[in-house]
Amino acid sequence: MERTVRDESVKASVVASILEGRPEEALKILSDYFKVETPRIEVGMPKRHTGRAGCYLASKATIYVAGRERLFDPRIILHEFYHHLRTTGGKHRGTEKHANNFVREFIAAYDDRDRTSCKRDSSLIAANRS
Repeated sequence: MERTVRDESVKASVVASILEGRPEEALKILSDYFKVETPRIEVGMPKRHTGRAGCYLASKATIYVAGRERLFDPRIILHEFYHHLRTTGGKHRGTEKHANNFVREFIAAYDDRDRTSCKRDSSLIAANRS
């Protein structure tokens, strides 16, 4: 699948929303983009899932994170959203490797946005000096 500017922009904005303390907004953007229901998000791990940073329970369509600070970690939110995305009718079709690759794509888009923005800002600064 070819990556478009819009795709990269959506990915970058999702990461930014999470880092800025708006994980619910990020999940809404993701859900709208992928045309799936928005999962719930809760702080506190369910029984039998303690000791992890986060998990997704398809039966409740809920992403759980171990602590409040984890709400602002895009690696956790995106990883668990991938599991939500790949779960249809209660049947899971994703792997940890694919979930981790999904996260890497979003982080890369965010990092690229910052580099592009810095280059553009540097160009504007240089142009203003002339």
